[in-house]
Amino acid sequence: MKIGYLGPKGTFTEMAARGLFEIGELVPYRTIPSCMDAVESKEVDVAVVPIENAIEGSVNLTIDYLIHKQRIPIVGGITVPIEQHLLINRDGSQEVNKIMSHPHAIAQCHEFLQKKYPDAEWEYMNSTGAAADFVKKNPELKVAAIANELAAKEYGLHIKHENIHDFSNNRTSFVALSNDSVTLTCNGPHSEDKTMLMVTLPSDFPGALHQVLSAFAWRKLNMTKIESRPTKTGLGNYFFIIDVQGLMDDVLIPGVVSELKALGCGVEILGSYPCYTLNKAKVSTR
Repeated sequence: MKIGYLGPKGTFTEMAARGLFEIGELVPYRTIPSCMDAVESKEVDVAVVPIENAIEGSVNLTIDYLIHKQRIPIVGGITVPIEQHLLINRDGSQEVNKIMSHPHAIAQCHEFLQKKYPDAEWEYMNSTGAAADFVKKNPELKVAAIANELAAKEYGLHIKHENIHDFSNNRTSFVALSNDSVTLTCNGPHSEDKTMLMVTLPSDFPGALHQVLSAFAWRKLNMTKIESRPTKTGLGNYFFIIDVQGLMDDVLIPGVVSELKALGCGVEILGSYPCYTLNKAKVSTR
């Protein structure tokens, strides 16, 4: 099985892919859309992409591309503890005047950067791995990358500062997308089961959102997340992403879908899948 992920090597997405699939060929892609496109073109069997960070919130690029471009079912999820480090070349300058990383990684370390490197320039990259790769290939520059321990090992970089993220409970959730039946061989503990729905409200319907929420509430279905995103059809037009605890069943969730459709809502199931927590010890030894 071929597993696409946001690369290059050394990204948190690679850690997530290794955590969900202990067996399979990992194929890195430069961007999240290209990774998802590879599933649709059958270059890979499954794509692993980030969907939400505990500090920065949802990864809107993933959600929007999933909704508007490549509607690929979610078949699994995994949560990865995020530990950000400042990486430099072992043989390069110890001075740093530019810091490179993914926008979310830089945002997660804002307090550290303001305190330790207030005058350093920031440059956004497609991934933390791409930033580490650039630092490795340019030892003559006074640049550093924000990335993880896997990237430090992969590119032979020195960890100048450890655990520079602003919040200790930093976590990112990743999902596996596939059009086929996929067997997860996760190395970590099972955390929960989840069903994700996309709901579009009818126009000119006062109290529509209240009725949507009521359809879940009276069935005692636990909603763990509700988020609005623009439909891209005009100002004020939104759809809602709703996460419900539990897998798709024969009664409760189908009942919600039927009730919402009767109200005039558009409803789609984006995935019903098991979620896991990464076993970092097992990933780091592979």
